[in-house]
Amino acid sequence: MKTYIAGPMTGYDNFNRDAFHAKADQLKGQGHYVLNPATLPDGLTQAEYMDICFAMIRAAEAVYFLPKWEESEGAVAEYHYAKKIGLKLICAETLVSLAA
Repeated sequence: MKTYIAGPMTGYDNFNRDAFHAKADQLKGQGHYVLNPATLPDGLTQAEYMDICFAMIRAAEAVYFLPKWEESEGAVAEYHYAKKIGLKLICAETLVSLAA
């Protein structure tokens, strides 16, 4: 399954990349093809990051939400977008699919 990782980045040490990369490694180990926004380079604007991330979401079949994703405006936008286009939504805190 092609899975995008969503979660909080702004305000975290190293933009929370460690959590994104750890989850990416775990998902890859389970056979997923991972779309990881933490691999994007520094230096883009928020709008540019969101444009790229929405393209990654369009290429995905599911979105995995890291803990505290609800506190991130970007991750909340990704949730609503992924829900609108009918992707499988998986929440880390509950380990169950969110209603799509």
